[in-house]
Amino acid sequence: MASLLSQSTLQAGSRDEVYVGTMPLRATKGPPQLLMSAAYSLNLWDLQHFLVIIKPSSPTLSQATVFDFQPKDPENIYVALAVLSGRAVPGAVVERKLTKLPRSKWWLIGCSKEDGVEAAHDFNKTWHTDLRIGYHDCRDYTNGLVEYLTGEKQVLKRLRRSISR
Repeated sequence: MASLLSQSTLQAGSRDEVYVGTMPLRATKGPPQLLMSAAYSLNLWDLQHFLVIIKPSSPTLSQATVFDFQPKDPENIYVALAVLSGRAVPGAVVERKLTKLPRSKWWLIGCSKEDGVEAAHDFNKTWHTDLRIGYHDCRDYTNGLVEYLTGEKQVLKRLRRSISR
């Protein structure tokens, strides 16, 4: 795990930690899925799915929470074709729990200004769920949620510059 903190400093135990992570894009089974997994393994930045991980500062809460934005049916071939053609498709904000943090491809960004999960829920109430690649997708969601939580704008640009060095 790489720590790429912005100018904000971590105050141990006082705020939830905010991470950005990546995972392979989901695709229909077979060759499309193999292609997405290969792109992820080769670190092709533009072919990765981005998400936000919030690790609670409370010692009583051990599970991290992941938030991401994706098509409602990411493995449907018709959804994939619509997305690739530039059309909007129904999207969904997905929330899930992690018992432990991933081993790679996640970066500590900083700390939330308030309760991270509660703030993410507030952010998600205003997030429009029509997904359109390059205009309103997982990158926009990640940038927006990280800014809402930490105040840092365009975190993915900074990460890309830092990683490519």
